[in-house]
Amino acid sequence: KDLHLPALTPDVPTSPRHEFPADWSIKTRLLFMSSQPFTWAEHLKAQEEAQGFAQHCRAAEANLPQSVQEPKLSTELRCAFQQSLVYWLHPSLPWLQLFPRIGADRKIAGKACPWSQDEALQQALMSEWSVSFTSLYNLLKAKLCPYFYVCTYQFTVLFRAAGLAGSDVITAVISPTTRGLREAMRNEGIEFSLPLVEESRTRKQKNSEVNLEAEADKSPEVSKSPEDGEEPATSDDDESFSWLEEMGVRDKVKKQDAISIKLQKEKHEVQVDHKPESLALVKGTNTFTLLNFLINCKSLVAVAGPQAGLPPTLLSPVAFRGGTMQTLKARSINAKARVRLAYEDVFSLEVIGPVMPHSLHSLTMLLKAAQRGAFSAVLYTHEPTAVFNTSLDNASTAPNKETVCKDLPKCGLHSKTLDQLSQLPTLGKSSIRFLEMKDYVYTWKS
Repeated sequence: KDLHLPALTPDVPTSPRHEFPADWSIKTRLLFMSSQPFTWAEHLKAQEEAQGFAQHCRAAEANLPQSVQEPKLSTELRCAFQQSLVYWLHPSLPWLQLFPRIGADRKIAGKACPWSQDEALQQALMSEWSVSFTSLYNLLKAKLCPYFYVCTYQFTVLFRAAGLAGSDVITAVISPTTRGLREAMRNEGIEFSLPLVEESRTRKQKNSEVNLEAEADKSPEVSKSPEDGEEPATSDDDESFSWLEEMGVRDKVKKQDAISIKLQKEKHEVQVDHKPESLALVKGTNTFTLLNFLINCKSLVAVAGPQAGLPPTLLSPVAFRGGTMQTLKARSINAKARVRLAYEDVFSLEVIGPVMPHSLHSLTMLLKAAQRGAFSAVLYTHEPTAVFNTSLDNASTAPNKETVCKDLPKCGLHSKTLDQLSQLPTLGKSSIRFLEMKDYVYTWKS
């Protein structure tokens, strides 16, 4: 096939490293490319598939050599490949694609949804969903599940165990949020912060302080304070209200002015709605209050449209009560890519999502060994989740890190994957779009 493939070596603005940063966004598709064929990923035998599932359920680590000499003949490699494709889902409705949920109305429209008009059926679905959600949270608290996602038709929540993303407590990040959702959370007593809004505010404050200092340096005589014997300037506001004071109605007008100030603040808060900046961060015991809030939240489930009555999708790297084992779809493609004036063979491996952070890392470890330390990948991000790479405010760098991470090795992830996901997020609002390995070192583009 003559396929138009992305250039294999674009200008990547990062310095080569032995590990790429953790990417907490969910990918919908990965396209790996290499000069070496991917025949080892094709036509797995029944025994290899079964072994891969067993390795996943037992959290067995596949420790491959740096370079596999005959990848197609390596049973260990093929079993590990099957293992890396496994994820867990709830609810499981085979005729419906349950990820992504945001913007999925068109894909679900026209499909059979027997619960949409049946209230008893909706209650049964939500009851089962609540049990599964609570099971995941309990596993997370016990550090037997590293993280999981709650995907609603309007927003996504990422719950992370203590010790991950540089935090010493359980964290939950919600994006995008609206003023209504944030108000409802406040009313439930859930303490949360808006890291990106606060970061922007701090930056503006610093910039204004720098500007003021610069102005003061240029014209020191302007910066005289009232203590220097200068009369403070009368504000326009005071002048405009002086005649109202004479009429005895100033206080009433001032009250009205306070209302307009409040409206201005609310307008500013609404401006971030549905945007990445609306990301809300919940920490520690507040995440349990968030769990109860979400279980009882009326706006969690659509009341009209194709997704009406359908509980949110739960995605997890490990088994949980009510969860169904699923596998990512993978296929290898042989293609021709134009390189200068000639066409060259390009071998590619396509993996279709939801690809969670641990799967991306596991797959790259396998490719490193199978493709002799040289491959590239184009990563397609589910955009509403890219903002999950935001660095957590006041993330712990405390000496008790060892204590916090002590039980995490039982969470079902490969030790190297766990090391990567324990690091502080560094990608900000963006996610990795292109990843390349040459001579066993990574470069990437976000």
